[in-house]
Amino acid sequence: MGDLTLLDGAWAVCRLAPDAPVPALPDGAAFACVARTADELSVVVPESQAPPGARVEGGWRVLQVAGPLDLTATGVLAALADPLARAGVPVFPIATFDTDWLLVPGARLGQAVGALRAAGHRVTRPAAA
Repeated sequence: MGDLTLLDGAWAVCRLAPDAPVPALPDGAAFACVARTADELSVVVPESQAPPGARVEGGWRVLQVAGPLDLTATGVLAALADPLARAGVPVFPIATFDTDWLLVPGARLGQAVGALRAAGHRVTRPAAA
């Protein structure tokens, strides 16, 4: 099955007005994401670097799917989201060109990791630098 790496630290999912400027993204962060729609500007950053004035939902943990993944691959997210759904763990998925990222509530991390491992996925922490 899939290999995932649990990133260190807590992350925040932030909502800004759709016409807000994109905030400066943190230098050296293992992960940050920006998405703009007609209705909102969403930013995911380390919790300590949430942009001022944003609606902030903190306490998320980030799991990185081993990649790069082929853009034509099918079922990757479904294979990860299904065991989480069956365990009742919310997931905030994000896809990038190279891989997928899953945000799960930090308070439910143990349950999320247990469900993923029970489904045959391997979850590790990053190697020390």
